[in-house]
Amino acid sequence: MEFRHNAVMVKKKTTVYLEDDVLRSARVMAARTGKKDYEVLEDALRSYLGMEVLDRAWANADLTDEEALRLAVDEVHRFRSGQA
Repeated sequence: MEFRHNAVMVKKKTTVYLEDDVLRSARVMAARTGKKDYEVLEDALRSYLGMEVLDRAWANADLTDEEALRLAVDEVHRFRSGQA
């Protein structure tokens, strides 16, 4: 389960254009994992954007908001530079 630092995360509907093989793979993954198509796509996008780092940082209760954000930014930079 994902932790969203004291915030209610509202879902927004959007339209995306995907190649057939990408959409087909997402649907297969959804069927295999018991998730909905949009959940698979959201998980993949969150992973690509490095957002799971924010979830882990904010879940660590002994960090202040500022420390958690600094840690997350550092991790995203490290990930993007290929040092992860």
